[in-house]
Amino acid sequence: MSVHKVIKRITTSALRDMKTRGEKISMLTSYDYSTAKVLDEAGVEVLLVGDSAANVFAGFETTLPITLDNMIYHASAVARAAKRAMVLADLPFGTYQGATEEAYKAAVRMMKESGAHALKLEGGEEIIDNIKKIVQSGIPVCGHLGLTPQSIYKFGDFGVRAKEDAEAAKLKSDALALQEAGCFAIVLEKIPAHLATEVSKSLDIPTIGIGAGNGCDGQVLVVNDMLGLTKEFKPKFLRQYLNLYEEITKAASSYVADVKAGTYPNESEQY
Repeated sequence: MSVHKVIKRITTSALRDMKTRGEKISMLTSYDYSTAKVLDEAGVEVLLVGDSAANVFAGFETTLPITLDNMIYHASAVARAAKRAMVLADLPFGTYQGATEEAYKAAVRMMKESGAHALKLEGGEEIIDNIKKIVQSGIPVCGHLGLTPQSIYKFGDFGVRAKEDAEAAKLKSDALALQEAGCFAIVLEKIPAHLATEVSKSLDIPTIGIGAGNGCDGQVLVVNDMLGLTKEFKPKFLRQYLNLYEEITKAASSYVADVKAGTYPNESEQY
């Protein structure tokens, strides 16, 4: 009789338990079935279907152009692959910053059509009523503070946020407000490490850092950057674990050479 191993899904409560135990949380972005399958099997706890797909997948300068339909497409592909990891999907720009009812409808549509397990929204007090409505409907929400790429034109650049006292104070206030509103976690992007550590210690819910130092409860990177597929992007916080750009270039060049030489396919590679 065969024994099937039961794979336990990572949930919001599992992430909170990890924070309580002091166990760090790993998160990577994912936008397609094949990559998500690999990352899931590698043990990544959370697969973030980021609106960064607008940049690394579609080539846009910012995350603003990506649509809800686009995000549902990517999230559904990732959800079909993930057997253990939580699938966390971004709500794209323009779907949740306005009327509460519109934000709620966008959230429900994402959950119903994509199969994602939770949603991520950028911002603090400004969208707190919308977050409360979504959470109260039974949808888990992860907050996002610091550098919020959907607001890039307001910031003017991709520099470090909350270096000044006023912005740091607002970020701390926003973090507590997000926790109070029912968020299960908060992403802290590109803020001073000491501030991220302070915020992480002040919260009961986990923080996930990107360019926010080692004091967060977990870390997230864009998978294309981590694998070295985007060779132009090398910020201080990025650690490249592979140089896929170089490896794929070599492989593709070898394939072209073999096709040109007539050595591919050989006799063993044809019917």
